[in-house]
Amino acid sequence: MTEHPPSHEGRQPLVARPQERTRPRQEAGASAVPQPAVPAPAPDPVATARREGDRLRFVGAATRRIARGIDLDEIVLGLCRATVPTFSDAILVYLRDPLPVGDERPVSPFVLRLRRTDRLRLTDDDTEGGGGIPLQFSEGLRLPILDPQSDVMPAAELCEVRSGGALSEVLRGVRPVFGDSAAARAALPELLGADRTVPSGHRAILAPLRGRRRVIGAAVFLRRPDRAAFEPNDLLVAAQLATHTALGIDKAVLYGREAYIADELQRTMLPENLPQPTGVRLASRYLPAAETARVGGDWYDAIPLPGSRVALVVGDVMGHSMTSAAIMGQLRTTAQTLAGLDLPPQEVLHHLDEQAQRLGTDRMATCLYAVYDPVSHRITIANAGHPPPILLHLGGRAEVLRVPPGAPIGVGGVDFEAVELDAPAGATLLLYTDGLVESRLRDVWTGIEQLRERLAATAQLTGPDHSPPLEALCDDVLDVLGPGDRDDDIALLAARFDGIAPSDVAYWFLEPEDAAPGRARRLARRALARWDLEELSDSVELLISEVVTNAVRYAERPVTLRLLRTDVLRCEVGDDSPQLPRQRRARDTDEGGRGLFLVNRLARRWGATRLSTGKVVWFEIPARS
Repeated sequence: MTEHPPSHEGRQPLVARPQERTRPRQEAGASAVPQPAVPAPAPDPVATARREGDRLRFVGAATRRIARGIDLDEIVLGLCRATVPTFSDAILVYLRDPLPVGDERPVSPFVLRLRRTDRLRLTDDDTEGGGGIPLQFSEGLRLPILDPQSDVMPAAELCEVRSGGALSEVLRGVRPVFGDSAAARAALPELLGADRTVPSGHRAILAPLRGRRRVIGAAVFLRRPDRAAFEPNDLLVAAQLATHTALGIDKAVLYGREAYIADELQRTMLPENLPQPTGVRLASRYLPAAETARVGGDWYDAIPLPGSRVALVVGDVMGHSMTSAAIMGQLRTTAQTLAGLDLPPQEVLHHLDEQAQRLGTDRMATCLYAVYDPVSHRITIANAGHPPPILLHLGGRAEVLRVPPGAPIGVGGVDFEAVELDAPAGATLLLYTDGLVESRLRDVWTGIEQLRERLAATAQLTGPDHSPPLEALCDDVLDVLGPGDRDDDIALLAARFDGIAPSDVAYWFLEPEDAAPGRARRLARRALARWDLEELSDSVELLISEVVTNAVRYAERPVTLRLLRTDVLRCEVGDDSPQLPRQRRARDTDEGGRGLFLVNRLARRWGATRLSTGKVVWFEIPARS
């Protein structure tokens, strides 16, 4: 039911104005002549029933309008729009600041803040009888409450409710009271401000707003002098409106807090910053779902691997709840651990499938795991029921990669298959979740085709010899979303392949013998001379000698030595011993134990990674040519 504000001319209020009774004056000194008692006219039962029916219909429509609000502002706005001007000419809504959430213990004294004020707007037609005479308002009420030129109520914005004060007593009583009652006359100046009160002749109702456990605010309903006064039944109307509003606010605050916690949980489980591996540039986006399904389980990750490789991961836990977000965090942590073991992509998905089954029988997710090698310019991809990636080539051609779809993680007993594809320099790989391409308005394959066309059109704008900027490409991809397409959250990971040129790579095998460190120094010196980096020879030879010496000590098979020249000089030494080296402080009497101390002091970065076949120790030095 929609209420249409009645015009001032011929307005029929919810409560009919009582007929004023006049008493004849007695002249001074005249004796009082007994007048026969005139019985009051009997109330018209039809008119009374009509008024009560109008009142019930108004309460029903107003409470439905209040209940339609989801967040705090919508609920308060619903109260204001439902009551002005049908029930009152102005309303002031005060709420606790801050609003208590759940079982939080109330603080005393507490503060009320003016959240919203609405009033009947004055227009050129707001005249008495339509004769061009402006309606008469007292200046006291026009200024603080009914000022048609102001959108901000100049009444006191903050009010401290003192324990034992008049306002505190009215709020504790919960029931609405008339503005001319003794309790309200003492409480209203405390609420509105010491120098502001309801002027004489104007009618008011002060209604406390009580939530489930405590008073959370107050509402003041005001009527002008030219309108019928509030009746006792109007107190019941005000109580009904206040109760529905307070309970709605309570639920909105609880929902807002839960949504905030879930959203923070989701975001904190995503990488705060993407790594900057050699030979590839990365960009990402995450968008939560619409308010109706806010929390999901989408995630993305980029994990540096030995040999300057990088693992690219995107996944989607089925469902929308805090449980989905928590499962997502566990699966992402498991994927990082498995990546640290340098397992093939299909093996990573196999172990993720086992982990999902351990978490529960209905814990299912889709996932795509890819490993990019900038040296070989190849990428290995395994898929577990996830939408296929799209490769945007340098010339502008967008290609949906043919990757075996596989079964979702958590199904169990399914083998996953990996494929190895070319990853040419300048190409861009786009990994995404189904929220980007699937909605109630389109199926997933239609969305994938629209996404492919959008990528190709974006690439055409930058020309055939230049790749589109990565960050701008991600923003442009999100523009493919249309109205109604935010049913699910969206995770997006874009990787621009730069690769490492073969001329910038030097690779050798060294036999595990005492002469290996000396040979490693000579090979490194020649490579640095070829790259015009002779000024780094002393530092690099010293560090390579220490790392190779440590590898030869435990290795049984040939040791690998690789140098990579990019913006830094990276050295990688691999052997078949799984024991990772640890830096320790050597004593004065020790003959060894200082190699990693030197590496830590001279290298910009260093680390060690365990492989399925052994380990790799690496370090980086700034390349100064």
